[in-house]
Amino acid sequence: MLKKLVTKIFKKSESKDTETKTDKVESKAAEKEAPKKEAPKKEAAPRKEAAPRKEQNPNNDNAKSQDSKPRNSQDSKARKPQHEKKSPSHTESHKPEPKVVEKFEGEIDAGEFEAFNFPEILNQAITTLGFKECTPIQKESLPLTLQGKDMVGKAQTGTGKTAAFLLTAINHILNNPQQQKTKARCLVLAPTRELAIQIHKDAEDFCRYTDLNCVAIFGGMDYKKQQRAVGRSVDILVATPGRLIDFIKRGDISLRDIEILIIDEADRMLDMGFIDDVRGIVYKCPEPGKRQTLLFSATLNDKILRLVESWQKDPVTLEIEPESVVTDLVEQVFYMVIGDQKLQCLHWMIEHDNVERMLIFTNRKDESVKLYKHLALRGIKCALLSGDIAQNKRIRVLEDFRAGSLPIIVATDVAARGIHVDNISHVVNYDLPYETENYVHRIGRTGRAGETGKAVSFADEYGSYIIPELEEFIGNKIKSEMPSEEMLDYKMPAELDPAPKLDLPRVSNSK
Repeated sequence: MLKKLVTKIFKKSESKDTETKTDKVESKAAEKEAPKKEAPKKEAAPRKEAAPRKEQNPNNDNAKSQDSKPRNSQDSKARKPQHEKKSPSHTESHKPEPKVVEKFEGEIDAGEFEAFNFPEILNQAITTLGFKECTPIQKESLPLTLQGKDMVGKAQTGTGKTAAFLLTAINHILNNPQQQKTKARCLVLAPTRELAIQIHKDAEDFCRYTDLNCVAIFGGMDYKKQQRAVGRSVDILVATPGRLIDFIKRGDISLRDIEILIIDEADRMLDMGFIDDVRGIVYKCPEPGKRQTLLFSATLNDKILRLVESWQKDPVTLEIEPESVVTDLVEQVFYMVIGDQKLQCLHWMIEHDNVERMLIFTNRKDESVKLYKHLALRGIKCALLSGDIAQNKRIRVLEDFRAGSLPIIVATDVAARGIHVDNISHVVNYDLPYETENYVHRIGRTGRAGETGKAVSFADEYGSYIIPELEEFIGNKIKSEMPSEEMLDYKMPAELDPAPKLDLPRVSNSK
């Protein structure tokens, strides 16, 4: 009994001592943690925090090693928001390298462009690009736009209008330098991503010997990457309406310093339903009279002219009518076919018709996928452009096509909008278009820049009805003939074995 009593008393005493020690530890920890809440900056001295953290795990043999890991983790978590708050240093860490300005070698020979008294570094770029003679739109518009006048220009694709408005903008920026370059001074609006990419490329070509920065923003690409690009100083901003609206809403772009506003292919903006977005963008810019506004369109209908009244101040209207709707440099032919004769004729052309670059049009996305698959499985190097193709892949396809490493593209009308590639030797209407204007747009991609081209259309029982309407629209009879016996007897190549893997898109809808 005595032993049991002594043991019980001893345990009670030990329990009280333990509670007292625990209270002291918790008290000390509370005292040290209290000032930590009031002054979080004391975390910068981690050694002082080590003792209480160690006491909280008295029975852990690895307390020291394990404690160091969470402490560093907590410190990094604590520092992270502080680092993010310092936006200037955060931006600088992602700031792109300064532009490398090329050096011009040789003598300036800008031909007719020298009459416009452009800065020397701009004439150097014109010389390098081989520009000597002005196109009609350049000859008529530059004397007006270089004076700062607002202008409405009616001009088709391929007339040189892009060079006309870019030379105007670059000349203005070079002649009116700013000490502190921040926000964009020139905005170019384009209806499609491909056209925006092409305009941006042309702008960079003209700015190659200057320190001017050109940036393009459009949908389908990484937002943060484009955000970083516009975060630095921008002189010329090329954008599609939808993506620019996103940047404006998020506060990543301000248009209050825009000095020149250029709206390209305004008629297509209307057709694609972008006009409300464009209207909102225009109102974010300085008011008419405090900016120069240039608008280009293939047609000047009443809707376009009504917009001009509110967007421009005393504009000059310039209409450059082509000598014909379709250039004489394009050889046009209709082949009257039935059934699989389309495929036989197409294969024969690819094999025998000296194809440098060929653009093949179908009316439906599912048909374009089917045709692309047929060609690719037979070892013909080609690519597909449809609305379901990812934007980064579309850009890569166009770059390869432009470089000549990809000879054939199968596309729909919507996907091919904005394709501006020189030296397209053949345009093939695998399906005749539903609308006459689309026929002109399609075959207008060949016979550019003084080069000859060939436009071949397959007219079957489903599409031949449009031929009389097409001929009336372009004002000429188009040669129609049966395919030669050689074409019809051509044996199409067999599918490769093993079949190559094809990256086929999921077709969201037929058009």
